[in-house]
This record gives sequence, structure tokens and C-alpha cells, in this order.
Amino acid sequence: MIRDRKVGLPLATALVASNMIGSGIFLLPATLAGTGSITLIGWLIATAGALLVAAVLARLGRISPQAGGPCAYTADALGPYLGFQCTAIYWISCWSGNIAIAVTATGYLASFVPALALPLPGAIATVGLIWLLTLVNILGPRLVCQVETAAIVLGLIPILLIATLGWWHFDPALFKASWNLRHEPLMTAVPDSLVLVFWAFTGLESASVAAAVVENPQRNVPAATVAGVLVAALVYISSCSVMMGLIPAAALAQSTAPFADAAKLLLGPAAGAFVAAMALVKTIGTLGGWILLTAQTGKAGADRGLFPPAFGRADRHGIPVRALLLMAAVMSAVVFATISPSIGEQFGKLIEVSTIFCLLAYIYSCIALWRLDRPGPAPAPTWVYARYRVLAAAALVVCVWVIVESERSLLVLTVATVVLTMPVYWGFIRPLKQIRSVQADQ
Repeated sequence: MIRDRKVGLPLATALVASNMIGSGIFLLPATLAGTGSITLIGWLIATAGALLVAAVLARLGRISPQAGGPCAYTADALGPYLGFQCTAIYWISCWSGNIAIAVTATGYLASFVPALALPLPGAIATVGLIWLLTLVNILGPRLVCQVETAAIVLGLIPILLIATLGWWHFDPALFKASWNLRHEPLMTAVPDSLVLVFWAFTGLESASVAAAVVENPQRNVPAATVAGVLVAALVYISSCSVMMGLIPAAALAQSTAPFADAAKLLLGPAAGAFVAAMALVKTIGTLGGWILLTAQTGKAGADRGLFPPAFGRADRHGIPVRALLLMAAVMSAVVFATISPSIGEQFGKLIEVSTIFCLLAYIYSCIALWRLDRPGPAPAPTWVYARYRVLAAAALVVCVWVIVESERSLLVLTVATVVLTMPVYWGFIRPLKQIRSVQADQ
């Protein structure tokens, strides 16, 4: 009976793929257009790196299933300080990614209200969306989850439409003309695009959740993870590449709604409006869900003593209201701090920060696997442990490479944030944790 309730490889693959294909893809073609269609090479490299990270996280999800994901693995394997650091970094990655999602929603909303394409009106609309969905989370998180479930199906419509129908109108000459707009050497142009491209693969940690509901997880979870990432990569590469052969790169880079513009080109204005509406629904649904999950990340950290207690305080319905309000305030400030001439440029800044910080959490996970993946009551053959350690080492190298190849300002921000966690933990978090421990003993 229990076996009948579990899912096989095809459904597990679909689960992984649907978790991977988020709302970030809706504005990514415009952001990548500034570099050119040479980003196709970056997609291939990022796909390989994503497969390595996915394999590591899938393994960790099976050997140490618990709330908190990479943050919990880090705390268990590397101690409370690095657990706090990973939680803080991952939390920042989540809310900066949330802002990018809100910017995407504003971009597609600008298809109906053109004034929102301007920097200040667009920023005000983005902040409005953040606060609206924060309040919805406080008042009715169940509604957020219901909207997000419906948005998953609606959001796939514009992506699949362009990824398939677009190839009938694909112009190879236009794709070639857009190949390397910065006229940089291959070894410079491709690494520069990796941070942007890797944004589409962040969220890999959700893949390991499938282990609890999949038949024969030892075989099907790794297979579903790899297959799901490959399906998502195919959709990403197809849709972003075909866009480079439909719309001139200069126009694409200025677009606030690239999928809507492509649909308008292929099928007329009505199709463009339909696609914009579907993308808008998807991004709003995704934003509501991720605001909730980001608050829960902070709550999980507080529950483990790795975050200030305020983040763990919830109302009688279990909603961390203070964490939600604080997060909305921080995100609002960052929206105005990152105002850019175009929505695509602002989106690019935000996803670079989010991706770099998420990659740091993946690096900690790779190190954690070496500490946690040890023989248990029913040990596997030695070669199994060796294989996953090699994969973890390779994934770590890829993540470090992407971070190192990012802009210098991002590296400075990353180092500064990591250094800042030291006085915060030793001067504030650790003493609070000791006080709570004494109080619990009494």
C-alpha cells in the first residue's frame, strides 16, 4: 500500500524539472543579451556544474534528511559558527533572489502599464508587490501556496511556446550577429556570463526533497535529479538561444518582457499580451512562495540557535510575522539602492548577488558531504563513498571558479559579508545561544 503511494522515475523527474524552472527565466534572456549568444557556451558549462551540485545535494538529502537543507548539513558537519555563516549567506541569497523575482514581475506588468519601465515608477511598483505579497503571507499563506500551484502550470505556457514555435522563425544570421557583442576573448566573455546563467540552476537543494516520496530512492533519486536538471537545461538553452535568433540583441537587452515580445513577433499583439499575463501570474505566485520560504529559512536558523531569536518567533498560526516584516523592509531598501537605467540591468545586479551567495552554500554542502557520508549500520561498497567524494570535489571546484570569475565588486561584497559574520556570531549569536542553553537547563 505504501509503495503504491510513491512515485516512479518519470514523475520524480517531472517534480525536479518543475522545481528548477522558476520565474527567473522570464527576464534572463534580456540580461544575457548584453553579452550575446556566446552565452550558449556558458549554459553548457553551467549545466555540467549544476549536475555535479545536484548529485551532491541529492546524496546529502538521503543520508541526512532534515529541515534546513545546506544550512543544516553545514552546521552538523562543520560546527555552529559555519552553520550560522551558511544560514546567513543563504538567507541573503534568498531575499536578494526574491527582489529579482519582483523586478521580473514589474517588467511584465510594464507590458500593460508602460510607465513602469522607467526606473523610479518601476522601483515603486516592485516595492508595492513585495509588501503586498508579504501581507498576503501574514494573512493567508495557504492562499499563496494555492496561487503558486496554479502558477506553475500557467508559467510553463510562454516558455514552452517560445522554446518550440520560435525555432520555425529562427534567423541564424541574427544569432550569428549577436554572438559576442562585447568583442571579448572567449575565455573572458564566457566566464563573465556564468554567474548570470547559474542563477537559473539555483534552488537545486529542492531536488533532494523527492527522496521521501520516490520508489527505490537509491536508484531513482539520482536518476531523477540528473534527468530533471537536463530537462530544465534543455528548456533554458532552447528558449534563451531561440530568442537571440528572433530579436536583435540591442532590442532584447532593453526589453522588460522578452517572452511577451517574442510571442508578439511570432503570433501578434494578442499573443504577446497573453504571454505577458501568464508570466506575470507565474512570477507573482513564485514571489509569494519564496517570501514564505525565506522567512522559514530564518526561522529554521533561529530554531537551531544559529539566528537571532526574533526570526523564530511566530504567531499562533506558526507564521514568523516579525521576520516577514523585517525582510520586506530590507528588500524595499535594496530595490531603491539597485535602481538601474533598465529593468534587465537591475535584474542582472540582483541575480549576481543571489547566485554568488547561493554558490557559497553549495560549497559548504560539498565539504559537508566529506564529513557526513560515512559507513552506517548498512554500509555501502567503498567505491560508492569514493564516487560521491570525487563528485563533491568537482562540484566545489566549479562553484569556486564561478565565484572567482565574477566581478571584483561582487568578490569584495562576498568577502565583506563573510568577515562580518564573525563579530556577529561571536559577539551576539553565541552568547544568546549560551543564555538559552542555561535557561533550558534550569
